[in-house]
Amino acid sequence: MHRFAPRRRLSKCLVAVCSLAAAAQLAAAEITVSAAASLTDAFKEVAAAYEARHPADKVRLNFAASGTLLQQIAKGAPVDVFASADLATMDKAQEQGLIAATQRRNFARNTLVLIAPKGAAVRPASLADLGQASVRRIAIGNPASVPVGRYTQQALNKANLWTTYEPKLINAQSVRQVLDYVARGEVDAGFVYATDAAIMKDKVDVTWTVPLDEPVTYPLAPIAASANPASALTFVEFVTGPEGQAILSRYGFSKP
Repeated sequence: MHRFAPRRRLSKCLVAVCSLAAAAQLAAAEITVSAAASLTDAFKEVAAAYEARHPADKVRLNFAASGTLLQQIAKGAPVDVFASADLATMDKAQEQGLIAATQRRNFARNTLVLIAPKGAAVRPASLADLGQASVRRIAIGNPASVPVGRYTQQALNKANLWTTYEPKLINAQSVRQVLDYVARGEVDAGFVYATDAAIMKDKVDVTWTVPLDEPVTYPLAPIAASANPASALTFVEFVTGPEGQAILSRYGFSKP
């Protein structure tokens, strides 16, 4: 009768191991973070650091213009955290009930700059300089969906130059596309964030920092319909915490 005891103990151990494995699987989470294109390099490092701190979690990153990301979320894309390059887009997400509003946080700031191809003969150093005949094509983010384009439009409107320069403007689908246009010399100038210009300093020159009435502020928030709300909030807290802020600072972002 006692000869069966070891088998029973083995069976109980196997059940316990399976239960622990199941619990670990339940605790693990895959978090999808939809972030503005200008956050690409910084958030890749942020995600790696987060996973090192939370090895049970996996972060999937989705980068695009903030307006495009909002459209994806509104259509039901499985997203857990949204990080926008402006307050206006996040405000729209909040108005539509798409984010956990009480967990929304501002986490970074940036600067709008005017850039030209590296070493180009034409180097506009003000909005007025863009009116020169030698400046034929100016790349901007599409104001309808790209925050950097809206900041650009606001600056040009304030100077009463939007209508004057509109025939020269080349709309891009993200700030990184603007950067690429300038880096390849396909346009004479473009408006991007300082952090974007910094990653291609060998291909573009910053010719002017554009003053703005409204600072370039980045908010992020968990998505209300997130399948992993606890991990989504943990990620938000990581970005706004000391380690996340240190990474963002290395990429040129300032504190909000």
